Amino acid sequence: MHTPTDPVLHSLACRIRRLPPSCGPVRLVGVDGHAGSGKSTFAGKLARVLGGAPVLRLDDIASHEQLFDWTGRLLSQVIEPLRRGATAHYSPYDWRARRFGPARTLPPAPVVLVEGVGAGRRALRPHLALLLWMDLPEEEAWARGRTRDGEEQREFWEGWVEAERAHFAGDPSRACADLLVREREKGYEVFQGPGVTGELGPSCTDGDEPSAMC
Repeated sequence: MHTPTDPVLHSLACRIRRLPPSCGPVRLVGVDGHAGSGKSTFAGKLARVLGGAPVLRLDDIASHEQLFDWTGRLLSQVIEPLRRGATAHYSPYDWRARRFGPARTLPPAPVVLVEGVGAGRRALRPHLALLLWMDLPEEEAWARGRTRDGEEQREFWEGWVEAERAHFAGDPSRACADLLVREREKGYEVFQGPGVTGELGPSCTDGDEPSAMC
């Protein structure tokens, strides 16, 4: 059964397709926000509306030892190859086995989504066509994350909250976001953000009509 496309996601996908490439031939779109804010779900839905755009999940780049100190690995394994128009190869981290696994490929598709806490970090922003921020307050997002992960991850969350606070204190993303994304009971709302990394055009609203051109 066909599920109707959220008109906000459709409008956002049209906007993204109209943006100029930002990383070689790629329109690199960052989806940032606090842990538990719904980034993975949103990125997955947007990727489907974009016709199956690849999603790089920063959980695959980070590790227990480097929760946020992974900029060099991201730039060398992913950003530099994409900038040259080449296929990137990166080794995803296995959070249960605590080691990096076999390499995966990431092609220089017209649109690539980068999803995870820190996707809007200072070192990555020059390569982004658009930066989206999942606009959920930190305490509410963390409560959702703890509920999602259960008691098994309680100790991890205690360390994570401290690390995330330190990261955003030194390298905030929300202030640089082009668009703020908020969940509704059904679908999403998208608002103009405080920062600009590209030419944005009209705002996305639930009143936008799907266009055959997109």
